[in-house]
Formats: sequence, C-alpha cells, structure tokens
Amino acid sequence: MSLDGKVAIITGGGMGIGFALAEDLATRGAAIVIADQNNAESSAKALADKGYKAAGIKTDVTSPADVEAMVALAQDTFGRVDILVNNAGIYSTLQPKPFEDIEIAEFRRIMDVNVMGVFLCCKAVVPAFVQQKGGRIINISSGVAFKGNPLMAHYVASKGAVVSLTRALATELGPRGILVNSVAPGFTLSEGVERNAALVAGVKEPSLRNRVISRSMTPADLVGAVAFFASTDAAFITGQTLVVDGGAYFH
Repeated sequence: MSLDGKVAIITGGGMGIGFALAEDLATRGAAIVIADQNNAESSAKALADKGYKAAGIKTDVTSPADVEAMVALAQDTFGRVDILVNNAGIYSTLQPKPFEDIEIAEFRRIMDVNVMGVFLCCKAVVPAFVQQKGGRIINISSGVAFKGNPLMAHYVASKGAVVSLTRALATELGPRGILVNSVAPGFTLSEGVERNAALVAGVKEPSLRNRVISRSMTPADLVGAVAFFASTDAAFITGQTLVVDGGAYFH
C-alpha cells in the first residue's frame, strides 16, 4: 500500500500509537506532520534522521488556531495535505472509576479533547481537501464504543461520539471526494498506558480473556488498518469503523 507523494498529518503523533502510525506511513512513502502537545518536533526529527520527510508542530487539538497552524505547516512544508489521522486523545492517564465518581470537569475535558479535537481538526483540513478535490480522514475511536466498558463512562461516551461523527462526516463530505473512516483499537499496551499501573491492572486481564487472539495488543497491530484506509485500496470505502482488537468484538 504505497503512499508515495502523499502528505499525512497525525495528531498525538509524538509517542505511542501516534508515533507508530507516523513511522509506518512514512515507510510507505508519505511525508509526515506530527502534531502533539509534547515531543512533536523531536519525534519528527527522529523520522527525518532515518531519511523520511517529516515536520513537527506543537498542537493543542482543542485550539482552533493551533489546528489551523498544523494544516498550514503541512501545506507550506510539503505543498499539500492528503491524509488526516485523528489520533490525539485522553486515555492513558485515566483512572478507572465508577460513573458517579467522575467529576464534571473531567467529563468535559475528555469530550473536549477526544471529540471537539476531532471536529476542529477535520474543520481545519477540509478546505484543503476540497481545493484538491479529495482527501482521507481516519479517526481513531475505540472498541469500547461498542462494548460499553464499565468504569470509563466519559471515555466510552467520547469514542461513541467519534464513531457517530465519522458516519456523519462521511455522508456529508463524500460527494466532495473526502473519505472518512474510523479504526477502533482494543486495549493497547502503548508506552503511555504501560506507565498507568491502575489502568493496566484493571483492563489488561479482561482484554486478554475476551480475545480470540489471546495476546497483548501493541501499536504495531494497528498500523496496517490505518494504512489501508489511507491507501488507494480503500478508495470506495467510507463511513466505516474497523475494529482491531484480536477478535474481542465482532463488528
């Protein structure tokens, strides 16, 4: 699935799943813009040091000005933008807790980053896609949107919203040549997640128990699905959510 000549923006690309996605798309020939609040420029330099085309920009996806600057960097540096991967979100720092113990401010913050961030990034990139008469948006949702996992009501709600937003945008933007799809990972042992002992203790074992492929999921397990949606192989697919979780949920 060659992406030669394409330009991809990956939000939350400074580490973990986001960086794995950025590196994989780079190996397939895409020029990469890493947008993250942390490690954006250093992660882009790590790709550039390997010979890939990459740039980084510090980005808060809840800031309209930041996401507009993100798109401008892609256009100014590489001349265009073809692919947006909405990966930025809050998960690895969460502590599982009963619904009634979730603070209002925490719920709002999760929705602001995980949902409003996707909305703003899409809104910023669509004018470029319209001008080019095409583009790809790939939203990273989660299998929890279908399973309704306990002790994570705010996160589950946010990822359900991402799935629904994916469908709405696919319907609205399809006539303009813009394809919008979603990839829904299962519980993934990224570097951020591994630092959260409470999250690993509460989620890892149930995840392994419910999978047909009974092993831990890593960021490398996700990259092929994203590359597929970014490639010409998926040119007639839009509005879909592909669950990648080792067979824990059949969607």
